[in-house]
Amino acid sequence: MKREEALDYHARGRPGKIAVVPTKPLTNQRDLSLAYSPGVAEPCLEIKANPDDVYKYTAKGNLVAVVTNGTAVLGLGNIGAAAGKPVMEGKGNLFKQFADLDVFDLEVGSEDPNDVIRFCQLLEPTVGGINLEDIKSPDCFYIEETLRKTMKIPVFHDDQHGTAIISGAALLNALEITGREIDRIRVVFSGAGAAAIATAEHYVRLGVKRENILMTDRAGVIYAGREGDMDPYKARFANPTDARTIADALVDADVFVGLSVAGAVTGEMVKRMAPSPIIFALANPVPEILPHEVRAVRDDAIIATGRSDYPNQVNNVLGFPFIFRGALDVRATTVNEEMKMAATRALALLAKQDVPDSVAALYGMRSVKFGREYLIPFPFDPRVLLWVAPAVAWAAVASDVAREFIDLDQYREELESRLGRARGIMRGLINRASADPRSVVFPEGEEPKIIRAAQICVDEGIARPILLGRRENIERIAAQNAISLEEISIEDPETSPRRETYVRHLWERRQRKGLSLSEAAQRLKNANYFGSCMVACGDADALVSGVGMHYPETIRPALEVIGPHPKAETVSGMYMLVFDKKVVFCADTTVNIDPTAEQLAQIGYAAARIVKTFGIEPHIAMLSYSNFGSVRRPDTEKVARAAQLLRQRDPSLMVDGEMQADTALDPEMLREDYPHSMLTEEANVLIFPNLAAGNIAYKLLMHLGGATAIGPILVGMRRPVHVLERGADVQDIVNMATVAVVDAQERTQPAASWPYEGEPSAQTMFSRL
Repeated sequence: MKREEALDYHARGRPGKIAVVPTKPLTNQRDLSLAYSPGVAEPCLEIKANPDDVYKYTAKGNLVAVVTNGTAVLGLGNIGAAAGKPVMEGKGNLFKQFADLDVFDLEVGSEDPNDVIRFCQLLEPTVGGINLEDIKSPDCFYIEETLRKTMKIPVFHDDQHGTAIISGAALLNALEITGREIDRIRVVFSGAGAAAIATAEHYVRLGVKRENILMTDRAGVIYAGREGDMDPYKARFANPTDARTIADALVDADVFVGLSVAGAVTGEMVKRMAPSPIIFALANPVPEILPHEVRAVRDDAIIATGRSDYPNQVNNVLGFPFIFRGALDVRATTVNEEMKMAATRALALLAKQDVPDSVAALYGMRSVKFGREYLIPFPFDPRVLLWVAPAVAWAAVASDVAREFIDLDQYREELESRLGRARGIMRGLINRASADPRSVVFPEGEEPKIIRAAQICVDEGIARPILLGRRENIERIAAQNAISLEEISIEDPETSPRRETYVRHLWERRQRKGLSLSEAAQRLKNANYFGSCMVACGDADALVSGVGMHYPETIRPALEVIGPHPKAETVSGMYMLVFDKKVVFCADTTVNIDPTAEQLAQIGYAAARIVKTFGIEPHIAMLSYSNFGSVRRPDTEKVARAAQLLRQRDPSLMVDGEMQADTALDPEMLREDYPHSMLTEEANVLIFPNLAAGNIAYKLLMHLGGATAIGPILVGMRRPVHVLERGADVQDIVNMATVAVVDAQERTQPAASWPYEGEPSAQTMFSRL
């Protein structure tokens, strides 16, 4: 991640990462009179008469204050309140994305803990809970303890308890896998800050004996009688021991928990731990010891880190959003130990459940099983909300700190309705791509946006980019835009040693279409032809192009050089439209002007198979201006015929038509007005009757509906080729490169996983029907 990129991310458009969004209409004079004077007086009077009605008439019950004074921000130290604001905004974003909680980030301009305490106490009428963040130790302990005693809303210091809760779940499962009893293990901590002390205390409540814990800080082991650099919180773990260094402490230890700095532990130290050591190296971004360093000396170790590129990521986002969700939904007066324990046990139990294929697909895996490399759930597993929030809420009820009672089944339904799966789709694809990156050729290699996107692909580990163009031009443009070209390949079509091979390949493919050898050589000067030849000849896995060209200019070379898959016969373009709480796929939006019924069925079949690779079960609507024969014309009957053909080709698909768009998107209408429909859920794959309808519809949805459009995803090509929208921005390019890599990965999986392998051609299939 480059400095300039991070700064641009925060500065572009509206500065910052969060905004206040109204939840009620304000479009006319009547709305104004209700939202403000005189109508607003009525809820004010109700709240005055019954203070609890503040939860009924205002947003307090869904509002969290993220409070800091900037004295311990990340690994940056005491940088001040204002400098810590980007972190607090980021925290607010996570609250919203993972638990649908609204946030005010509040930076207090004082290092006096009593000022922070008074500030938070004065917030109690405004917010439903307070998340303390990035406050130095030991002030953070004093502040949280005081607020919990004096306030009647949940107060939670995530830096302390987040790591404790999540690593506690990992610990329980690691002990089960290695056959240990929790009251007999020896645990060593590297670090004695807020997170380490809170985690050690949480482990004690889980069953670890306090006398079996050794804690170390910069001065070495914290032992009974040690003088200097001590405080009451460290003193709780000052045990009698002859160990004075972390190396001494780790001899025969069962568990290591690192909350300190990179390199704090060596392989030699790990070698002397007990059999099947449990190693939680949680320093970020570089852990105390890297997993491969552990494996080099102990192949029996269980390892967790704080990083997403290794198994068993201990990420606080598995905790705080869902803890506050559960706490606020029962109007808990505090976050007590019972609620923290419930969160830990819920995470530990969820990891033992069968992982749905859709969740595994988000992380680029075919299957995930509980074991040494899957101790705790993935952060983007949507089930975490449905397990942790109810567990926390019920623990609050059972421990008598809740002011509202919940029905657990109904509560889970409410949680499911809060968040759709859309938020995780693109992140899931990126995870899949980065698990096995492939080479992607970009014919427009001299375009600054392409170069920037290529750099991001390298930084994220998504792809191995190949830029086409003159090296001196690409290097000059990259330098002007402060873009690193490290790990980015550059190929000049004019001077490439592969050029003659590609000329002959193109000529052999097109010689019966009237193309001469000299004409083939001339066409290879066009970077799209050159890039298509790279993919066709196996020198690149996928092609992404089109940011500066019209669609036909990009797709024509790919069709001539690569062509459609022989089992597909119909190439089509599909857009993935990502809304806040849903994802909708639209096809065909870019290629076929007036497809036949057979082609529509093939488009629907191919779209459904691609959608499944994204971990989504397709519900397909074949669209028209008619509902199930309400209008009988050749164009509506074509769509009805296409639906019939598609059902016959794959009876397992949920598909119906012809139907209108509003019918397809309204399950209640389908149930009440068309109970015979085979589409029993809201459609998420929309197949349009012609190009005009599809192209117009996706653009309206994107511009008026606020959807993020990813596409066009070119479906039906022999090899991965994906076309960008003219003028696409950098993130669009990165998204499309991600899709291209996943597409390439799928084509190297067993035949059944690719839409067309092992099946008769569309023409043959439909002729049988």
